[in-house]
Parts: sequence; C-alpha cells; structure tokens
Amino acid sequence: MKARFGRRVASVVLAAACGASLLAGCGRPPVPSRAVQQFTSAGADPEAWALVPAGPFPMGRDGVETVIPQDYEIMVTPVTNAQYARYLEEALAASRVRVQGGRVVGPYPGDPFGGGKHEKAYPAGDYLHMPLADPATRITFDGRRFGVKPGYENHPVTMVTWFGARAYCEFNGGRLPAEAEWEKAARGTDRRPFPWGDSISGAHANFYHSGDPFETEDGYSDTTPVGFYNGQRYGEFQTARAVSPYGLYDMAGNVSQWVADRTPGIHYRFLRGGSKADHGYDLRTWSRNSAVPEYASPNVGFRCVRNPAR
Repeated sequence: MKARFGRRVASVVLAAACGASLLAGCGRPPVPSRAVQQFTSAGADPEAWALVPAGPFPMGRDGVETVIPQDYEIMVTPVTNAQYARYLEEALAASRVRVQGGRVVGPYPGDPFGGGKHEKAYPAGDYLHMPLADPATRITFDGRRFGVKPGYENHPVTMVTWFGARAYCEFNGGRLPAEAEWEKAARGTDRRPFPWGDSISGAHANFYHSGDPFETEDGYSDTTPVGFYNGQRYGEFQTARAVSPYGLYDMAGNVSQWVADRTPGIHYRFLRGGSKADHGYDLRTWSRNSAVPEYASPNVGFRCVRNPAR
C-alpha cells in the first residue's frame, strides 16, 4: 500500500486502571442505566459490510494525500458481544483458542524484534485475547458455553486485546484494517473532521458526558448498542444519523478501534475513533491513540475488513 504519513505520531499509552470508566469507585462495579435493558436492539445491521473504493484521500489533520491501492469491504458496525461470543464457541471447538485461568488465549506468530531501547519483544506463543474474569467483560463462560450479559448482546465487544481482535477477523476470513483503510472509511475523500461532517454534538456519538441515556447520574459512561446514532428517537433522546460517507456507524466514539499497523521498532498498536471515555474533540477522524497489544479496556473494540468477492 502506498501511503505517506506526513505527521508526527503521538503515542499515548492508555491508562488501564480506574480511569477506564468502568469502576465508579475502583473495585465497586457501577450500576448500569435502565437503558441497557430498555434499548437492546442494534441500530444498524452488525452483519452488513460496506465497499470502500481504491484511490486517494486526504489523511491526517493536514490532509496528506494517501493512496489506497485496492477496493476493500469494512464492517458497517463494530463487532458486537453476540458476534464475539459466537466466534469464541467456534474457535474453542476448532482448538484455535484456549480458556486458561479465566482468560481466553491463543497463538500468535510473533513480531520482528528490532532491539530498540524501549521495544518489547513478542516472540511466537500464546497471548491474551480476553480476560473473562474481569468484571468489565460482557462475555460470560460457564465452563462449557460462552454467552453475553443480558442487555449487552448488541453493544460493541470490549475487553478484547489486539491479539483477540486480530484472531476474530482472521477466523472469519478478514483482517484488521490498516490505519489508512480505517481513516478513509471514516471520512471519505474530503477533509471533514467527523464522519458525518464538520461539528459534533451529543446527538451524534457516545463520548464523555455526551448525555446519552446509557450514562448514569453518578457519571458512569456505558457503551451504546452499535448503530445507536441512526436518526431515531429513543425515549426522550433524539439521535442524529451519524454515518460516514460509506454508511458506517460508530466511526467516532462508543469504543476506540484496533487497527492492524505494526511500526518497526515500536511494539505498540494503534487505536482510532475515540471512545465513550474521550471528549468530543478527540473523536476527529485523524485522532489516534496507542497501547500495548495485550491491553484490554471497556473502551476498546474493533471491526474487520475483507477483500470484496470477485
């Protein structure tokens, strides 16, 4: 892929402890909003894919022309908890993952190691995909079957590491998107800062204190079902139809999304889109963050890309 990244990489390691907005009091699980049981349907089809054509687009804050050499398809929404639980059933039966000590782990062929001063080595071996025992995880496992905590079936899967996201996409015949693929899918071929246009409000996306019905009075910010911001009204809450030029939902806010890129000498992986824990201005299409690939958070999910059928 021909791409010119004319911008400074601002890698910020995500905080993994109490600031992850799950635990209202560090160890005390929050009480979810009634909206979790009230609005359970996906606002868009999680099984749908959208075609993004090859060609140039302006990438990054400065709009550096970047060329995508091939057409690709990308999921219209992030992967949901129900989709990920179904995958775990199939992957466990196929011996593609294991459950060990309350953790889903699976093989990874390893990263090239450049010996950088702060570079961490990831040799071939098993790595964490999902910490099932963490109270933030919405996927359940009773020793035989995987399930989803009631009400969260159509919310984006969270608490999944880069390894777990990569494994899901490859198991289903796809892959994680490259950063350039993700960004073109989010903004199209113009320089808009948000997938739907030039400005953001609480009607467009789930971000920090955006006022959606899944926030609680004590400040707990939860995920929203995928496609929630589709122009429909949910009780007293009116959403805008906040889609990208290619019809994608949740390309800003709700959960940050893993992308595939690996940079020589850097072991961090990158995240795009911003999440429910970020301020609205951090949801711009060019914003990025980074974390170690074994990082799992209630604010992080993913979606996949694949080659179009011929």
